[in-house]
Amino acid sequence: MQLSVIILNYNVRFFLEQCLLSVQNALETIDSEIIVIDNNSSDDSCAMMKQRFPKVKLIENNENLGFPKGNNIGVAQAQGEYVCILNPDTVVAEDTFVKVLAFARLLHSSPANDSMGIIGCKLIDGAGNFLPESKRGVPTPWVAFAKITGLYKLFPKSETFGKYYAQHLRENETGKVDILVGAFMFMKRDLYFEVGGFDEDCFMYSDDIDLSYRMLQKGKSNYYFHETTVIHYKGESTVKDETYMKRFQEAMNFFYKKHFRISVLFSLFMKIGIVFFSFVKMFQGKPKIKIPPKSYLLYSSNEKLANKLTLILQKKVSFHDLKTEKMVISSSLRSGDETEIILDNEFVSFKESIAILESSRNKPRSVGITFKIIPKNANFLIGSNNSNERGEIIKIE
Repeated sequence: MQLSVIILNYNVRFFLEQCLLSVQNALETIDSEIIVIDNNSSDDSCAMMKQRFPKVKLIENNENLGFPKGNNIGVAQAQGEYVCILNPDTVVAEDTFVKVLAFARLLHSSPANDSMGIIGCKLIDGAGNFLPESKRGVPTPWVAFAKITGLYKLFPKSETFGKYYAQHLRENETGKVDILVGAFMFMKRDLYFEVGGFDEDCFMYSDDIDLSYRMLQKGKSNYYFHETTVIHYKGESTVKDETYMKRFQEAMNFFYKKHFRISVLFSLFMKIGIVFFSFVKMFQGKPKIKIPPKSYLLYSSNEKLANKLTLILQKKVSFHDLKTEKMVISSSLRSGDETEIILDNEFVSFKESIAILESSRNKPRSVGITFKIIPKNANFLIGSNNSNERGEIIKIE
C-alpha cells in the first residue's frame, strides 16, 4: 500500500464530512487507506461516518487523548509506505496526493535518497489567503524576538529577521524549511516510527514544531511543496479562549525546555514572549461582528438549487450557469458588494474551488466577497471568512 491518510477528529462533523469527500476523490488512483480517529466527539461525527463512509476505518476513543496520542494511535494501524497527517478542517485537491507522492519519489531517487523528512504544502484559509505557517523556522530566542517585535514584517526578505515564517522561501517556491504545520504532514511511515511519532507529553500546539525539529536532529530535510494547495479553515481546530491560552503557554514551555539550554535571562525573555503570543492569539480569535452577505451567486449547473437557496437564505441567489459560462469570478462583481459565492461541488471540483479562492486574493473587485461550498450529495453549505474564528454551516434540507 502506498499511502495512509490519518485524520484526527474532534467535534467538527461537517468539516470532517467535506474533508473525507475531498480525500476520497484524491485517492481514487492510489493504493491507499483513510483512518479516522475520533477523540470522543459529542457531535454526531461517528454516526455520520458510519452512514456515509462505512469503508473508512474509524477508531473511536473513549476520551479526548489529544493531538499527539490520537495521531500515534492512527499511524500504529496504518499500512501505507507513506502516511499523511491531515486535519479534519482541510480540503485537498483531486491531485494533491498524486503530486506529493511524485515529489517524494523524486526526492528518494536523488543521490541523498535518505534525507527526506516531512513534506508540507501550501495552505490557504477559507477566504483564499495564504497561511504563512505553511513554512516556518525553528523558534529560537532570536527568531522569537524578531517575531514578537515585528521585525520580520519590516524586513520581509531578510534571512536574519524573516526566519519565523521561512521568508527566504517565497509562497510559490518549493524548497527546504525547518518547521511544517500539523494540518498537513507527509512522510515515510517507518521514519515516523523511527523518530518516535508525536511526543505524547505535549497535548497541543508545539507537537508539529517538535516533530519537525526531531526530523532535523536526525539529519533529515523537511520540504515545503508549493505545487498543490490545500484549504485549512484553521479556526475550526480550536476555539481561542482562556483554555487555549493556557495550553499554548504550556506547549511552548515544553518545546523550549526539551530542546534548548535555558538560562535565567532566556527563561524570562521566553515567558514574556509566550504570554505576548498567547494574548495575541487569543484576541485574534475573538469573534467579530459578522456582516451577512447582501447577495449570493451560485456556481452550478442546477438552476433548481438556486431557487431552493433563495427560499432558505431569504435573499436573491443569482445563478452562474456552468453549462454556458466560464469558471471565473464574474466581472460584474464590485469591491464592497458583500457577495457570497456558493460553489456547488456536484459541478465544481475541489481543485477548481481552491483555485477560485486563490484567484480572488489581491483582486480589487474581490474585496468583500466570501465563499461557501456545497459538498457533493451533502445537505449543507460550509465555509469560513476568517481563519481566527469558527466557520459557518448552513443546512439546506
